[in-house]
Amino acid sequence: MPDSLREILDAAARGVFPPADGGLTVVRQHAHRDAGVLALTAHTVVFTDEDPRWVRKSLDSLDCDALAASMNPLFLAAFMERTGRAHDTTDMLTVATPLPGEPPLALREFDDPEHPRVVRARTRRDDVRVWAADGGVLVLGRGVAGRLEAAVEVAEGARHRGLGRALASAARQLATEPVWAQIAPGNARSLRAFQAAGYRPVGAEALLMPR
Repeated sequence: MPDSLREILDAAARGVFPPADGGLTVVRQHAHRDAGVLALTAHTVVFTDEDPRWVRKSLDSLDCDALAASMNPLFLAAFMERTGRAHDTTDMLTVATPLPGEPPLALREFDDPEHPRVVRARTRRDDVRVWAADGGVLVLGRGVAGRLEAAVEVAEGARHRGLGRALASAARQLATEPVWAQIAPGNARSLRAFQAAGYRPVGAEALLMPR
């Protein structure tokens, strides 16, 4: 079993996962910014600098399906109270390998610190780069455990033309390593776009960010 969150993620990107044994792995945070829970198939990874004994005791105390305990609102609320952190949503975590060639889209890299997507990205990622396309935006940056994360935004008037899928695919062509994307499960439009671009589901992820 890998010893760090980055090693676990790198293995998952290759299709190698922890055993589906109902087990729990607690690893240290890669950086102060990111703590949270990664729920894989019948295995949970909690990344935190808190005492692993507290994590295990808190999960064991829940009256629910043990496989779902780490994403139970009661555990996440206790995790937030313990760490003084905030939690927005639980995302589906997906990953894709890089692709050869140049993006077929006309992309223009820009650096506008006031752009809402850039502002949000820089609260969660390092080394953020942003590209604009006709009707859309693509963001790449270093997120959890230094992994390369992609996010896209499509203007309302440019929807239903395959632009989201094209931007997600372009991220793979701009990358030289696996590209990760976190997608709210209720955002079916975005889920379909990333899956059509070749991103495969890895698990569910709940991030706890500093307040």
